[in-house]
Amino acid sequence: MEEFCRKFPLMWGVYMRKAIILAAVVLWCVLWGSAAGAAQLPKVISLPAPRTQGGMPLMQALKQRSSNRDYSSKELSLQTLSDLLWAGFGVSRPDGRRTAPSAANVQEIDIYVAKADGLFRYNAQANALELIVAEDIRASTGKQPFVQSAAVNLIYVADFSRQGRFGTQKDSWAAMDAGFIAENVYLFCASEGLATVARGLFDAELLAKNMKLRADQKVVLTQSIGYPQ
Repeated sequence: MEEFCRKFPLMWGVYMRKAIILAAVVLWCVLWGSAAGAAQLPKVISLPAPRTQGGMPLMQALKQRSSNRDYSSKELSLQTLSDLLWAGFGVSRPDGRRTAPSAANVQEIDIYVAKADGLFRYNAQANALELIVAEDIRASTGKQPFVQSAAVNLIYVADFSRQGRFGTQKDSWAAMDAGFIAENVYLFCASEGLATVARGLFDAELLAKNMKLRADQKVVLTQSIGYPQ
């Protein structure tokens, strides 16, 4: 190779320039492809209608309810996710009331869904997932290592702008209302053979930043869900 370079310096220079250009083109294609993939992620994912019949008898689900921190990498289907979110805080009556109670029925808790392909907000009225961030933020939903491997991390966020004149007790009401939802999720997971654990150990400031929350929104609780290891 050294002898070739000495004998044909011009050819070697042309060859190197072409190699550099080719490498730049390949790098641009990879970066553009990644950005295009993120851009193609739908802004709204319509969920299948939740299955509101069947399931495990209530007393048996209560008996089997447990916290589990060992998860496989298997993803939840959209049908299972729809059933899960409806059980947690879905619309259960024509007047818009939900499967979990909320103080004064202000329904200030929003469920955010952190998955490998992005962060979504659950729109209970439309039974849909609305894209918030096209990134995997699961690692920032908690300080325990298992949060990154759980298929889904639910983040319960209080929107204090909805509380109006009831805002004097906003923090205690939000904690109570998030707890109702988390217990519904626990019972659904017991019925469906899924693993789950509610968590209060997270960096609230970092998580709020990654979720692009407003000043009047607050992360109250998080909950990991997935198939058991």
